Amino acid sequence: MFKIVGLIIAIIVVGFLGYVSTRDGKFRYERSGVINAPPEKIFPYLVDFKKGAEWSPYEKVDPNMKKTFSGPEAQVGSIMEFEGNKDAGSGKLEILRIVPNEAVDIKLTMIKPMYAENLVEYKLTPEGTGTRFSWSMSGDGGFFGKLITVLIDCEKMVGDQFSEGINNLKTVVEAQK
Repeated sequence: MFKIVGLIIAIIVVGFLGYVSTRDGKFRYERSGVINAPPEKIFPYLVDFKKGAEWSPYEKVDPNMKKTFSGPEAQVGSIMEFEGNKDAGSGKLEILRIVPNEAVDIKLTMIKPMYAENLVEYKLTPEGTGTRFSWSMSGDGGFFGKLITVLIDCEKMVGDQFSEGINNLKTVVEAQK
């Protein structure tokens, strides 16, 4: 009897892991919103890691997060290393590309809770009397990432965090008028 139950459980686990392995490990999450300000008013908050504390939902998860900054400030090569609580994790952000008042590409290397390398992209596009701010993250989560996306709705979780950040940035920028 125990052998049969064990065999059934093993078949279910192998089947589940087989299903997970067939899924695409690549992902891209994106959200956007309109901020009632020109791109040049928004851009400094995207290119300067020190200003991230004013709007980033990730920094608000751990107000005591340890941060160190290196490289040229608000330029390609600028780096912020962070070490936060279990909810914030730890890792490094590095600016890879800047198009003034239009785009910033950042390499995110997570160390904890699990290792990952992702590309974060900020884009500013004039829209009406304001600017559309688009925030995306893409990468390849490998097998573990595939497993997580089967168990957790990462699109919703990350998307909700991006939406919160966009709203935070909108509040900060629009209050400056």
